[in-house]
Amino acid sequence: MATFEGRFTEAASLQIGVVVARFNDLVTAKLLSGCLDCLSRHGIDTGEASSQLDVAWVPGSFEIPLVAQRMAASGRYQVVITLGAVIRGDTPHFDVVVAEVSKGVAAVSRGSGVPVIFGVLTTDTMQQALERAGIKSNLGWSYGMQALEMGSLMKALP
Repeated sequence: MATFEGRFTEAASLQIGVVVARFNDLVTAKLLSGCLDCLSRHGIDTGEASSQLDVAWVPGSFEIPLVAQRMAASGRYQVVITLGAVIRGDTPHFDVVVAEVSKGVAAVSRGSGVPVIFGVLTTDTMQQALERAGIKSNLGWSYGMQALEMGSLMKALP
């Protein structure tokens, strides 16, 4: 029996793309900061001149799947991380955006064979979003860890 697992020690060789929604950037900038901190501490060059990491900013979460698809199809990245924040309001807009971005990200991953990490917060309030982006803990760090694990796992699979 073969057992396959991602190894965080092998992360330094990964090429990573990150797609970040500018809408709710008070939250998404914090997610990005936590994500980059994680990647950096695991050997990924996150500097301005990095050849391992690219960050693409999009207007909102709805636009994330298109850019994630472009990154995944480029052949340049072993993993793509998506970061966004959709906060419930008084209209059904929340439900539409959440449904489309989640389906879109899943379709990109399945269609391309490139792991796409779903790092789009879906919360009822801004307070909840801020808590998940750094007040209590920063889920950006977790999304970075997921990317490292999945990137490494995909390399290990036959």
